[in-house]
Amino acid sequence: MEVVPVPHARLGEGPCWDERTGTLLWVDIPAGLVHRLDPADGSHESIDVGQPVGVAVPRASGGLALAVRDGFAVHDGELIDGELTVVAPVTAAEPPGNRMNDGACDRAGRFFAGTMAQEDTPGAGSLYRLDPDRRVERILDGVTISNGIGWSPDERLLYYVDTLTDRVDVFDYDPATGQVADRRLFAVLPSPDGLTVDASGHVWVALWGGGKVVRLRPDGQPDLTVEVPATNVTSCAFGGPDLDILYVTTAWDGRTGGELWRRRTSFTGLPANPYRDLNP
Repeated sequence: MEVVPVPHARLGEGPCWDERTGTLLWVDIPAGLVHRLDPADGSHESIDVGQPVGVAVPRASGGLALAVRDGFAVHDGELIDGELTVVAPVTAAEPPGNRMNDGACDRAGRFFAGTMAQEDTPGAGSLYRLDPDRRVERILDGVTISNGIGWSPDERLLYYVDTLTDRVDVFDYDPATGQVADRRLFAVLPSPDGLTVDASGHVWVALWGGGKVVRLRPDGQPDLTVEVPATNVTSCAFGGPDLDILYVTTAWDGRTGGELWRRRTSFTGLPANPYRDLNP
């Protein structure tokens, strides 16, 4: 693994390759910062969105879509005087102190992201879907730490992590409607966090407290481990022009962590999907 020379994060999360700009997005959740790296020249910039941010994804009409403390939001992407607009408040209807966490978009541009309590209260969170018309649907409730989410290459399966369950679950997924069904166990792992799916349908899962990323075969069995020089590994994503560079985010554990890491692989990731907002 190679450390990327960018500012350390207190809680780095949500790496996402923006094909449109050839850059990597990731966030520092409690700092409310969205980071962007251009690997072509090594340049880095940060956007302060003014509140904790769980994940940022490209927005098809320009700028970013985000899961922030208060709900789903859009941002014009400008560093100076950029405007954050919460388009679908979520946490106002949840227990006090909840905030949004990790998320991702399907190919139709639906934005899935979930919530969690600041104190990790069991069952206090939910998983939501923001449709392109900005309508929100609660997909799951009784969630503790809503985390990694991703789809099989044919989008017939949705993989999902609720970290404190120590499991990765899989749902049947209908790409035409965004509906999920038949939740079942995919794999048992200690404190799974963020995840990504590669072009062959393998699921890569970051392990909080485990110092590694584990690749799972489509049958849920592990077949590869990538060691990371940090204890709290939070998420991973493929990036680069050929989608063959594995980027890994980490969190500060009081002694180490908070770095962004990368490693060129012999594998190919799937393109990250933007939020396809019908109300730009």
